[in-house]
Amino acid sequence: MGMAEKKLDIPMLLAFVLVSELAGIVGSFFTFSNIPTWYATLEKPTFSPPSWVFGPVWTLLYLLMGVAAYLVWEKGLEKKVKKALRIFGAQLVVNALWSIVFFGMQNPMAAFFVIIVLWALIIENIREFYHISKWAGLALIPYILWVSFAAILNFAIWMLNA
Repeated sequence: MGMAEKKLDIPMLLAFVLVSELAGIVGSFFTFSNIPTWYATLEKPTFSPPSWVFGPVWTLLYLLMGVAAYLVWEKGLEKKVKKALRIFGAQLVVNALWSIVFFGMQNPMAAFFVIIVLWALIIENIREFYHISKWAGLALIPYILWVSFAAILNFAIWMLNA
């Protein structure tokens, strides 16, 4: 053990992962019932993955988000950590909001504007996390890549179904 090494706080790590996964669970309330009904009827681009891909991908991304937030939290609750965790919380709320708008309200156009806000928040979240914990910032890279793809997919669905 290195002299500065801390002991892993398992309950807090699980709490951060659970809070992150809860954003997905909230979104899923609006998503699941609409996939076989409304979403199935939409015109989708050729690059649209099968519906079953989204659940496992998002579950993994929420896990990475929770781990990243924990890595930042464990650095102490100084001002920059609190700011980074506030941005993290904001992007989680907007993340859940996207599902509500896209699936719940069945509005790809409005959802596209929500995902642009989400994208900007994730970029800021990565920047803030990276300055506190390099690994926390890097853990969010798959998230921004997936949301970038999701934004393109959202835009294509909006255009194809306008």
